[in-house]
Amino acid sequence: GTHTGADGVYMLQGMKNAVYRIRFSFLGYETQIIEIRPSVESVLNIIMIQQPFLAGEVIINATRAGSRSPLAYTTLENELISRQNSGHDIPYLLSLTPSLVETSEAGNGIGYTNMRIRGTDASRINVTIDGIPLNDAESQQVFWVDIPDIASSVDNIQIQRGVGTSSNGAGAFGATVNIQTKNPDNEPFAQISTSFGSFNTSRKMITAGSGLLADRFAFQLRLSDMTSDGYIDRTGSNHQSAFINGVYRTDRSFLKTNIILGKEHTQIGWWGVPGEMLSINRKYNPAGEYTDEDGAVRYYENESDNYNQNHYQLIYDLRAGNNLSLSTAFHYTYGKGYYEEFREDRSLYGYGLPDIIIGNEVISETDLIRRKWMRNDFYGLVYSLKYKKNKLETIFGGGANYYSGDHFGRIIWMKYSGNTGKDHQWYFNNGKKGEVSIFGKADYQFSGQLSFFADLQYRYINYRMEGIDDDLKDLGQKHNYSFFNPKTGLFYSFNANQDAYLSFSVANREPTRADFKEAAGDPEATPEPETLYDTELGYKRRSEKYSLAVNLYLMLYKDQLVPTGELSSTGYPIMTNVEKSRRSGIEFITSLRPARWLGWDFNLTLSSNKIRDFVEHYLDYNTNDWSEEYKSKNPRTVDIAYSPSLTGSGDINFKVLRNTGIHFISKYVGRQYFDNTMSHDRMIDPYFVNNLRIDFHPEIKGIKNTGFQLFINNIFNSKYESNAYGGNWYEDGIEKTWSYFFPQAGINFMVKAEFMF
Repeated sequence: GTHTGADGVYMLQGMKNAVYRIRFSFLGYETQIIEIRPSVESVLNIIMIQQPFLAGEVIINATRAGSRSPLAYTTLENELISRQNSGHDIPYLLSLTPSLVETSEAGNGIGYTNMRIRGTDASRINVTIDGIPLNDAESQQVFWVDIPDIASSVDNIQIQRGVGTSSNGAGAFGATVNIQTKNPDNEPFAQISTSFGSFNTSRKMITAGSGLLADRFAFQLRLSDMTSDGYIDRTGSNHQSAFINGVYRTDRSFLKTNIILGKEHTQIGWWGVPGEMLSINRKYNPAGEYTDEDGAVRYYENESDNYNQNHYQLIYDLRAGNNLSLSTAFHYTYGKGYYEEFREDRSLYGYGLPDIIIGNEVISETDLIRRKWMRNDFYGLVYSLKYKKNKLETIFGGGANYYSGDHFGRIIWMKYSGNTGKDHQWYFNNGKKGEVSIFGKADYQFSGQLSFFADLQYRYINYRMEGIDDDLKDLGQKHNYSFFNPKTGLFYSFNANQDAYLSFSVANREPTRADFKEAAGDPEATPEPETLYDTELGYKRRSEKYSLAVNLYLMLYKDQLVPTGELSSTGYPIMTNVEKSRRSGIEFITSLRPARWLGWDFNLTLSSNKIRDFVEHYLDYNTNDWSEEYKSKNPRTVDIAYSPSLTGSGDINFKVLRNTGIHFISKYVGRQYFDNTMSHDRMIDPYFVNNLRIDFHPEIKGIKNTGFQLFINNIFNSKYESNAYGGNWYEDGIEKTWSYFFPQAGINFMVKAEFMF
């Protein structure tokens, strides 16, 4: 591929005497596909036709990197997402993008899944959908399980690595994922898709669209049902979702409504597999385990997570003139659900209950079943104003969001209940979080080659917690933060096929609810906000047979929050601000096309991730009387947890027939420690996984599009773990380790069939 220079001139070289389909696209203009057969050097002039209406791009692209943005980013288009989508969650669909590591609690990519980018965890990755914030306000994470099969309604996804451009919602502190949903098609259609495979996995999806009615209206509906037993024992999923959207268009305006409904029932697998069980039973799941009165080990059948999350979004774009456009969006998200657990021999005192006296017997412990509930509301608005004329493009935008979340627990059954009634509520707390942000961006093109980028953002956060937690600890506290996040950079285009860029960005991030919760009761342990200074330097080159992108990054952290083993004055493990830490690395992204029927896309990241002057804290027990002593070690430089120094992925693709393609997909993740002590006892081994995908798209009369796919995952049956957690303690000065791992499935398959009418 290629792109034009500022004068509109482009060049494609090395084309043989064959038929080519060339796609011309530009934001705000209709895409054109031209079929040509060049035999000699020729000139093909294309006049782009401006779209008669907006397509919802103003508010979306206010938070996106453009073609001349001096940032490291990857954009996945609809065709690629669709072909990779067999029902796996978003982290698995993004698996082949640079510096990304995905993981699954169930081991097969369905249910609770997660990802890290450059070692950055999910609470530091800003996610928006059509420019609207998706991160939970308190945990600052996105739980993909709550919006099942959202990928089937996605048009494209942009992943920005590093700080990226200013966005709405949670602070981008290492990466940004910007999702754009599909708009209803202009032509009426219906689509049916079904997948089935290993572990009784099944996905059924139906989509239908009205087409454009009266040149103004269009509607679209998707319904999905997904079930799976999971690879790990008792990690089954039963998920349903719906996506409903409609648009109203005029020559100058665009009104879009999104309704996203999600319902999930997922068996609990978040404890992982104890390290000592990996060699005995890699599928072992301790969740819900108890011993009955006969001494037999049993498992509670409804040990599960249950949650409904509904999103309502209204987006309005207006082109106010040839150079001015504005957009605003209102959003509301409602969530409610619980996770249910069996607990054996629990202290009544721990639930705020008195001992039970039966005759002369005093009962202080009981088996019980509890539900921990969440109920929350999140609403707000985001807006942007875009002005573009000649060499200058500016965007002014921001948002105001408010969140209120209740956390409470109820006991639904007790072996010994005494006077305690059913659904006894033993704790309740509430968190309220308000946020206001504004940003201004400018992109000025000095010449056809050089452009300058500047981006200034201000965020204000107010967060309040009140009530008691599940351990009966008072959580009452208030916090206010004001952050200024500047970004600037240069982009230089040597020619239509060669670019370079340099940028520097600053980001700030407030602690999460969990960080505040564990430090409650000890003012000295209250965490401070974190600051990131990010420098990106990149080079891109494109030709007909290959493309190459190289990006160097240096991310310097001030007061990054990490686990050190330190305890608060009330005895709780806390996250601790470390003064200096860094991530630095180089990312290679390459695509080779040595022949029309053969391609190889791959990426590689080499990185160094360090904490300076890290002080480890630990407890040392005297085994004579089990007294404990709180100790620490001398400062040293260590690797940051969950940060492999080498990651890479590749896709070798063959086109064996006109309608058949074969993809051999590989991924390597180097070793990573799951705490910051660099102990080999607390390390995830490196792994190399290979998958095979076969695409077959026959032409059937009367059907617009037909597709069949076979996915064979982990074809060499590698035994590996993609995630883990744990820690250490000491007995008489000798270190001991506890650990839990998340093994991933061996060889498994999925088959997918899709028909569009």
